[in-house]
Formats: sequence, structure tokens, C-alpha cells
Amino acid sequence: MEKIEHIGIAVRNIEIAKSIYTKLLSCKAYKTEEVEEEGVLTAFFLVGQTKIELLESKKEGSAIARFIEKRGEGIHHIAFEVDDIYNEMKRLKKEGFVLLNDTPKKGADNKLICFIHPKSANGVLIELCQEIK
Repeated sequence: MEKIEHIGIAVRNIEIAKSIYTKLLSCKAYKTEEVEEEGVLTAFFLVGQTKIELLESKKEGSAIARFIEKRGEGIHHIAFEVDDIYNEMKRLKKEGFVLLNDTPKKGADNKLICFIHPKSANGVLIELCQEIK
């Protein structure tokens, strides 16, 4: 794993959250993108070399909708950048981690992604991200 790529924050209303984070971070979101497969609208802020990703559910029953129902708004996941997501998934499986998908899928911000189940990572949802070349 190379670095923390981004921290994902679940929000009820992305426009309100963008306003809050624009004031907090003294910068505007550089990108807003809908990821239909995940049923979310995302907005990204760049802080130094780390990104903050806001996630609003656009589909009833999506992972973000369920998260907010259960826990409310807040930190949803931590994403790590990897050079080779396929090898990293294989390595983590060998180490006993439970992956939420068997193959990487396309995520926001031009990334291939895979999630590690929170039960195998001390209650934290971990995302692996690799830039799509």
C-alpha cells in the first residue's frame, strides 16, 4: 500500500456537506461524480496529498443509505492507493482478510476499487484503489 488515497465520509445532503467542507478546508470540491453502480453521488476535495470524498446515497438500500440509517453521517471508509490491485487482493486474501468483491470494480475518480470487510479490519471499512491507466 502506497498511501492513504482518501477518506470517505457518508452525508445525507452533498450540497450542504460541500458547503461545510469548503469552509472547513478553505477550498472547493474539485470534482462531483455519480457512480451509478454504487448508487452514490460523490464530491472530492484535495487536502495536501490526501483526498476527502463525500458520499450521498442516490438509491434506497445502497451501502451509503444503510450506513447512514444505522450510524448516521460520518466517516465511512479509509482508502489506500495500491500499485497492483489484483496482487494486493490476492495477498490480503492469503493473510485472511475478507474481501467484499472477488474482482476489482470501477469506482469514482478513475479508480479500480475493492473493499475489505470491516469485521476483518478491526471494524474499519478499507478500500483499495488503483488508478485506471
